[in-house]
Amino acid sequence: MSAKLLLVEDDPALSELLEYRFQNEGYQVRCTSDGDEAMVLASEDVPDLIILDWMIEGTSGIEVCRRLRRDKETAHVPIIMLTAREAEDDRVRGLETGADDYLTKPFSPRELLARVAAVMRRIRPALAGETIEVGDIKLDPVAHKVQRRGRSLQLGPTEYRLLKFFMESPGRVFSRGQLLDGVWGTGSDIELRTVDVHIRRLRKAISVDGAKDPIRTVRSAGYALEAI
Repeated sequence: MSAKLLLVEDDPALSELLEYRFQNEGYQVRCTSDGDEAMVLASEDVPDLIILDWMIEGTSGIEVCRRLRRDKETAHVPIIMLTAREAEDDRVRGLETGADDYLTKPFSPRELLARVAAVMRRIRPALAGETIEVGDIKLDPVAHKVQRRGRSLQLGPTEYRLLKFFMESPGRVFSRGQLLDGVWGTGSDIELRTVDVHIRRLRKAISVDGAKDPIRTVRSAGYALEAI
């Protein structure tokens, strides 16, 4: 099954070029130049990856990114931002808003293709319902089973969702708010400190004698799952 891309770019020539290149690589591509339409398209048919320009018509790219991350249905979707902005604080702002990667214009279409391919290799097992592996942890999303070093682990429903969320983006640091939105949903009235409770439960559930703790606490930032 080919991956579904949503391309949000207001430069017609660049949009047409990228659409052509990605379609040639076998991707299904939908295009828009408008931020508001991008959010509608993303909610109607959730894409596997979003390429999002910072400066677009309607709602800005940075705000589109923020809203997509708040929506439970699109919180997990990787986002690569495109922008003419070169200032470091702008790049940091984009990443802090939830973008997974950042490419400054002008850029080579080959580089963007390579970055998208790298992200798709990482998330493809989750999309296909296949076993996800991060380090010595294996998660079967169909059977809802988790193993570590060949041992079956018993996880509660919330800890399972939390682990799966982490494993779909290994190494990425998530804030408590992002974890709350992605695992519990944006309409949840759960308090932020509840995330810490479930992180502790998850750590205990995946603990195996002789194995290191794969969950990394990043001070003032959040948590990440590392391959051990």
